[in-house]
Amino acid sequence: MSDSKSTSDRPQSAGDLDFERDMPLTAEDVAVLRRLNRDVALSPKEYELFLEQFGDASEEELLKRPCFRGEPFEL
Repeated sequence: MSDSKSTSDRPQSAGDLDFERDMPLTAEDVAVLRRLNRDVALSPKEYELFLEQFGDASEEELLKRPCFRGEPFEL
């Protein structure tokens, strides 16, 4: 059985993905993805500044957060 799309119509890798054409995104989504889709790694200082955006949670606050409890799910 033949696929209706030719292989040349498909992105070859994540770098070939055209956000406007291939994904149903808003212009703001595209801008954010383009900003995040960079090949440059963060420096340790940049990573530290990134993590600081989230603030610190106390141990008490972390313990109050809901988490999975009970028997594990099995198929």
